[in-house]
Amino acid sequence: MNKAAFFDIDGTLYREGLITEVFKKLVKYEVIPTDRWYKEVKPRYEKWDKRQGNYDDYLLKMADIYVEAIKGLHKSQIEFIAKNVISQKGDRVYTYTRDRIKWHKKNGYKVITISGSPIELVREMSKKHGFDDYIGAKYIIDKNDKYTGEVIPMWDSQSKKKAIEDLVKKYDIDLEKSYSYGDTAGDFDMLSLVGNPVCVNPTRELVKEIMENNFIKNKVRIVVERKDMIYNLNAECIDII
Repeated sequence: MNKAAFFDIDGTLYREGLITEVFKKLVKYEVIPTDRWYKEVKPRYEKWDKRQGNYDDYLLKMADIYVEAIKGLHKSQIEFIAKNVISQKGDRVYTYTRDRIKWHKKNGYKVITISGSPIELVREMSKKHGFDDYIGAKYIIDKNDKYTGEVIPMWDSQSKKKAIEDLVKKYDIDLEKSYSYGDTAGDFDMLSLVGNPVCVNPTRELVKEIMENNFIKNKVRIVVERKDMIYNLNAECIDII
């Protein structure tokens, strides 16, 4: 059987959310009206930035607007934006996660990303960082290659769990010898399925869920990267205040 390492991208590899970058481009190109940023997204961002709100609320609001905004666009338009975003921002990653990708590849693991970002962005990020396979949120296109406004999500825990189950069959993966890396509650099932789960700069919601489940609490590692320091902890070191 094969060993694998599953990586979330947003907040785990990339130091923010990829959808944030493509959202900014769509505002710049006037595909998304500027006032939607100021009225609907910015207040959620500011609330999170002040540590008074939920990071997922901020990202999900952008995802909702993104679905509406790209309806009727040709896929080549989003692919063009995705290539530009990754070309300009793709190196803005955590040192720890970038090094772990290299370590896993060197040691014979299948290195796979499972991300809630649009598949067009995930594809380009996967190419840049040498992933063996990738899965992202799929925004449906019609027979004319235009977006319909429908989406198959990949940001929730159940979707990521199903993705891993499919990948296990595809690559004959031994989950007990595998690793996974994530940062939000949407990564909980992805983390709980493997023998070596690692939380990278985790949200309060994810840590709380882990602390309430002994089967993962006893094996999880918690990594925090700040400035040029990496802190490697176990759950016993964590106190949720």
